[in-house]
Amino acid sequence: MKRIVSLIGALLFVTVSSIGAASADKLTYYCSAEEDWCQLMARSFEDATGIDVNMTRKSSGETFAQIRAESSNPKGDVWWGGTGDPHLQAAEEDLTEVYVSPMRDQLHPWAISQAESADNKTIGIYSGALGYGYNTDLLAANNLPEPACWKDLLKPEYKGHVQMANPNSSGTAYTTLASMVQLFGEDEGFEFMKALHKNINQYTKSGSAPIKAAGRGESTIGIVFMHDAVKQAVNGFPIKVVAPCEGTGYEIGSMSIIKGARNLEEAKKFYDWALSAEAQNLALQVNSFQIMSNVDAMSSDSAPDMSMIKLIDYDFLKYGSSAERKRLLQKWDEEVSTLPQ
Repeated sequence: MKRIVSLIGALLFVTVSSIGAASADKLTYYCSAEEDWCQLMARSFEDATGIDVNMTRKSSGETFAQIRAESSNPKGDVWWGGTGDPHLQAAEEDLTEVYVSPMRDQLHPWAISQAESADNKTIGIYSGALGYGYNTDLLAANNLPEPACWKDLLKPEYKGHVQMANPNSSGTAYTTLASMVQLFGEDEGFEFMKALHKNINQYTKSGSAPIKAAGRGESTIGIVFMHDAVKQAVNGFPIKVVAPCEGTGYEIGSMSIIKGARNLEEAKKFYDWALSAEAQNLALQVNSFQIMSNVDAMSSDSAPDMSMIKLIDYDFLKYGSSAERKRLLQKWDEEVSTLPQ
């Protein structure tokens, strides 16, 4: 009997120890990039470390809202991808952790600048310019002129042919709103958004959805980051990518550790790994054409050449602040989204 009790005790000890080890080697990962890239990052990190990853993919606006809603009882550990503005807002609202990665010396200055503007509660992982793409077949079939500028999209002949995301849920669309305000001034920028509203056929939840719809022939023009339009073109869809003539905004896609993370050490391991050139090179496997933050990461010949695009001096600190973001979104809700189409 003593032997049986001892054996049971030993088995229980092994079982409890195994459960404890398993619970320590896991990561809850919120991802705001494309689904295929999110999945590849999750599985590759598992392969590299043996840490089990539970991944949830949502747009950056939705993820920010979730992290805020869970702040009293955090469920996630690390938030990777999506536009930098909501990451900056999360940092300002103390929803994310300070972390200085030993990988910082391998990054471009713009990635480190993003970290410094958030008191090291986030960091830049990629960059990409805003623009739009259009379906060349649909444009020809509808006898529409080729657009080259932002204000071309306001022409009455494009009514029902333009699609963009909702800036409340999409970081891409918020970047569009903030870019128009910075490019044209606030009054003219909102007049632009009002005029554009007349031509919008749908406000989507996800920032990349409009160009996917254009690729499928369900819409003619999609306002997106240019790398998302390039992806559709490289995948064989009849999409032409446009860098608007007036100039345009851009994003610094970011990564943050969630404050109160249950698996903090695993989150730090993911953070460091995600800043490596090896991890960032995974983007090319899923035709993601952003400019990555590690100076040694590879870049595709198909990626937009940022040096050839007329970029505005995007004020990330101001437009990533909680007060300014809330103000602009409320103004868009009240003055733009309620207008008839």
